[in-house]
Amino acid sequence: MLNRPKLCVDARMYNHSGIGKYLQMLLPYICNAYDTTLLGDIEVLTSLSSAAHIIPFHSPIYSISEQRKYNKIITAADLFWSPHYNVPLMGIKCKKRVATLHDVYHLAFYKELSRKQKIYARLVINAAVKLSNEVITVSAFSKSEIIKYTSCKPDKIQVVHNGVNQLASDMGNKKNHTKYNLPANYILFVGNVKPHKNLKVLLKAYLLLNDELKRQYKVVIVGKRDGFLTGDEELTRWINTQPEIQANIVFTGYVANEDMDAVYRDASLFVFPSVYEGFGLPPLEAMLNNCPVIASATSSLPEVCGDAALYFNPQSSQELYMKMTEVLTQKKISDALITKGQQQIKHFTWDECAAKHIEIFNRVIES
Repeated sequence: MLNRPKLCVDARMYNHSGIGKYLQMLLPYICNAYDTTLLGDIEVLTSLSSAAHIIPFHSPIYSISEQRKYNKIITAADLFWSPHYNVPLMGIKCKKRVATLHDVYHLAFYKELSRKQKIYARLVINAAVKLSNEVITVSAFSKSEIIKYTSCKPDKIQVVHNGVNQLASDMGNKKNHTKYNLPANYILFVGNVKPHKNLKVLLKAYLLLNDELKRQYKVVIVGKRDGFLTGDEELTRWINTQPEIQANIVFTGYVANEDMDAVYRDASLFVFPSVYEGFGLPPLEAMLNNCPVIASATSSLPEVCGDAALYFNPQSSQELYMKMTEVLTQKKISDALITKGQQQIKHFTWDECAAKHIEIFNRVIES
């Protein structure tokens, strides 16, 4: 199509967890709708779209280097889209801007940051809402948090839920179990091991299970130990004092996207104990693969999981233990959660998510 609007996208996080999945699912739609320039790794992005123009950009996220280079590397366009809050602070050649703020964790948990991280988070998140013509976020919860912690006006923030999709795993279960050292029966946790992911509450709840259940089930942890903040060092020290935990948990490390369906599908239970999530995609991915879900009754999780999960107070390992026992010992409860999960995932599609992004982009371009 001739004379399509020009869009420039910071796509450096394409291979990251979380925001990477968001970009992987939306960029094919975006590249089809606009004359698109992608900033990032040429080798990674070339396979995405033959039509998109790709400019190499390797400056680290959250760095002074990226701020110095933004103005030089961002091409003239009708719209610049930042899929994360690390927006250019100086002027750029694009006429309009949109930024996606998935959450404002770094403001909500401000006291946990280092002095340098505090300065960066406050400066750049507030700049993101000020400099953008519109802000996209992924849940009503995150919208309320952005309003709470910044000066952003409510009508500037558009809520667009993420989608959920099958990850197309064709690996047989036996091969998958061998590749990642998975036990025969397991309780699954997916997420980076950071303090707010609240893994310790799950492990304490596991210790409360009766001996028969502990013999039958282990805990499988899929995720990295570090991130923008730090890994949960206090948790690591605690695990080192708990021989029963050490004997019954499996850290898989990184699991390839194409293998994740099978990891979810083979789990007897998925537990998401996080205390703060802007959206929380893993519970929906578990539901998609017929795995019953227990989740924290906090942040965006009730909004996303609806009535398809059992909820617990994320500060109470005792309450979580009781919920885990219910699901693991009562097939009727487990089956009901699986059935409700299959209905819940119908509310979250990447087609609809992409259509809403394009609608927002077009409105901003035309305004």
